Amino acid sequence: MPAKSHTWRFFRAGGFDQPRIDTAADLLAIDALDQKLWVALSCPVAGSEFDRRTLALIDSDNDGHIRAPELVAAVRWVGERLADTTVLTGKNLPLTAIRADDEEGTVIATAARAVLADTGGDVVTVEAASAAQARFAGKAVAAWEAAGAEAQPLGADTAAAYEIFQVVAAKIDDFFTRCQLAAFDARAARLLNASEDALKALADGALAPTSAAVAALPLAKVGAGGTAPLADGVNPAWADAIAALRAQVVTPLLGARDSLTVADWQALKEKLDPYIAWQAARPDASAMGDGVLALERLTRYCRDLMPLANNFVAFKDFYTHQGPAMFQIGTLYLDGRACELTVAVNDAAKHAALAGLSRLCLVYCDCVRGAEKQAIAAAFTAGDSDQLMVGRNGVFYDRQGNDWDATITRIVDHPISLRQAFWAPYKKLARLVTAQLQKIAASKAGAVEGKLATTASGVGGKVDGPVNVPAAPFDVGKFAGIFAAIGLAVGALGTALASVLTGLLGLKFWQLPLAVVGLLLLVSGPAVVVAWFKLHARNLGPLLDANGWAVNARARINIPFGTSLTQLATLPANAECSLIDPYAEKPAPWKGIIVGLFILAGILLAGLAFVAH
Repeated sequence: MPAKSHTWRFFRAGGFDQPRIDTAADLLAIDALDQKLWVALSCPVAGSEFDRRTLALIDSDNDGHIRAPELVAAVRWVGERLADTTVLTGKNLPLTAIRADDEEGTVIATAARAVLADTGGDVVTVEAASAAQARFAGKAVAAWEAAGAEAQPLGADTAAAYEIFQVVAAKIDDFFTRCQLAAFDARAARLLNASEDALKALADGALAPTSAAVAALPLAKVGAGGTAPLADGVNPAWADAIAALRAQVVTPLLGARDSLTVADWQALKEKLDPYIAWQAARPDASAMGDGVLALERLTRYCRDLMPLANNFVAFKDFYTHQGPAMFQIGTLYLDGRACELTVAVNDAAKHAALAGLSRLCLVYCDCVRGAEKQAIAAAFTAGDSDQLMVGRNGVFYDRQGNDWDATITRIVDHPISLRQAFWAPYKKLARLVTAQLQKIAASKAGAVEGKLATTASGVGGKVDGPVNVPAAPFDVGKFAGIFAAIGLAVGALGTALASVLTGLLGLKFWQLPLAVVGLLLLVSGPAVVVAWFKLHARNLGPLLDANGWAVNARARINIPFGTSLTQLATLPANAECSLIDPYAEKPAPWKGIIVGLFILAGILLAGLAFVAH
């Protein structure tokens, strides 16, 4: 192993220093690197776009997580098994790179020569080693299956019979134990049967034979020297299981009978013991073979440990865009954007509770491809969120290039950009005004429709009366009140306009643009400031922690880097674009008139201010 004095190099990305792992010496020295400097200390095997077989070999305790000590142990092992560690930066394993001066190395080298005898050459690939391991495992499984003929007393029906046996085994053992205690002490018979209080509790409500309360009662009536009934007298909750045991296990193995003695039950177990032992000896096809398995492990470590370290000890792939990181499972195309920071999700509600602390705008989608389903969370880091809403559809492309139908199910809203924050107050005001106008229009339309309905019903109800209805007399007081209200409104509006004009005329000519800018800052400033703080607080850690990672650094996603994670729709270079739209809406003349009036008013105000000063 390398000396503890390895000279480390770091690069700054995400607002913190990350170790550079570019050479085999860097990789072999990670055990000497202070783990406080590691970007992550744990990552899940599931939901990671990395070779599952390699991760399974590193995951020594098979708990579904790769932790720092396991990665260190894998690196230490591969360093001990190689005579030439420079192959850790390659993808294949030369025969000459295997250290064969000890017992384990000799076994690995022998397995490598056997593989090369079939494939030719002097370099062992991961594919060749994995195929050799699969062949070895297949032979072992075939040998195990051949030995099972004598271990299956019922032939092909033994597996089904054993499943039935397992269902009732504990309950029958419980019954015979109770009977033995009753034989030991007569007082136990009364106590080990169903108590009177338990039976009274059952009598208070409707009973179902499959209820948990009934199933908890003894299998049958307990007594000294009792036998387990197979027909009458069985607890109703266990009647079907006991009937299946009698038909498919007891009768074929022991012969027809209506009950089981302790000796019968023991004999039944002994007949199934060979099958149980045979099943326990079933070989694990993924972890078999001494030299072949070690050879596969060595080839995979040579190919994968360097990329894994750059997605674990450092997040080099993610922050340098040299390739997608192992937690990036694909790209979501939706709303004219391609979101590259997309992670797998098991439970959207639980994930969002923690991932929301990342201050990223997250869109959760259910993805479907035929009968397959998966859930994802995509970070939108460019553009705006105006058209992001639950129910919208997009397309998700996984790392293998497969396309999935994606539907938005949940949105965690956070600022996407300062531009969005600047225009947000005006968009909100426009939506508020539009909503109010729609409410007023709907209210007026409803009132008119109500009056029309009332009039129509009145006409229908007065068929026999006079056709001409006299008009109501003119109410002078009513109309006087209306005109007074209109006058007050016009007066208030005029006063407001006069105040604005007076203030503008009181400004110098060069102060008018500053006043407009100040007004914009007054409206948009608070939203922009809040968005600025949130955008500078975006952190990758909570997003990955919600998936089971243990991120050990404040992995920031600043504005420039975040923008690069979401690609906006742009026209190709040198593309020709026609600006003539045959179906464009005809411009209304009043729009031009209003714009012209605003421009004229601005010119007049500027002129008056210039003359006044």
